Amino acid sequence: MFDGTGFAPDWFALLGREVLRERRAALIAEACAWTVGLSDRPHHTRLRGRLVATGSTIGDRAATGQALSGEEDGRIELGDARPGSFQDALNAVDADGTVFADRFDREVIEPFVLDTCVAAADRARRTRPAQWADLLDDLGEDPADADPADVVRAGEWEQPLRTEAEHLVLAALGRTPLLEVEAEGLPLSLVRAAEATARAAVRAAAPEPEEDLSAALFLALAAVRESGLPSPVPPGEAPRLTGVLLEQGLEPAEVTGVLPHLPLAPGTADRVRDLL
Repeated sequence: MFDGTGFAPDWFALLGREVLRERRAALIAEACAWTVGLSDRPHHTRLRGRLVATGSTIGDRAATGQALSGEEDGRIELGDARPGSFQDALNAVDADGTVFADRFDREVIEPFVLDTCVAAADRARRTRPAQWADLLDDLGEDPADADPADVVRAGEWEQPLRTEAEHLVLAALGRTPLLEVEAEGLPLSLVRAAEATARAAVRAAAPEPEEDLSAALFLALAAVRESGLPSPVPPGEAPRLTGVLLEQGLEPAEVTGVLPHLPLAPGTADRVRDLL
């Protein structure tokens, strides 16, 4: 978080924190929306090393103030949670033994922080062109085609910001009863569900690939799946997606042909076409 010359604070890291704090309300809203449906899940706990169902739902236990997490699973930093609270739910486990906090990080914190870092990069490019140019030079990025998401990954600014995002969420919601958090998140969760349905409809309406593109589509789907790219792939990941497809051996025309059949967020296909 410091440069190598005079221990001055990393200006981009500070900018990322500034943008994250500006987006705090949106982060809290996404966290609330993520909890919707959590109370309906069967409650599990680990007893003497075995994962067992308790016979009640997470919501039933939360409503009566019973603990949702156990002593054998979970994260130490979440261990002092109030029974039935949002923090307690994060430290609980699902049917396969995964701590819900791990899912929350993967499904909410990581994509939100990436979007925040990309927003910070876009702001830096507009408002601090000289510093932005120096930063690209330090990272070995070409200013002509530098993608903000690539710059963020190269600079490794995401991890510290993820930690801060987690702290912001816990400070706002940690001790709040899970059922209250879930109720607060219902409106946004309906919006997110509608967006997912619309994306699925677009994919379903996409024409079947031509026969000579079937092999290319098979390779493309495998490449996207193995690359670790988020699904749907956001526009900020278009350069990385393009590279993954080309490295798989697809020709530019084949990449264009398979785009309608890949799990892409709105705008990503256009970004890929621009890069080809």
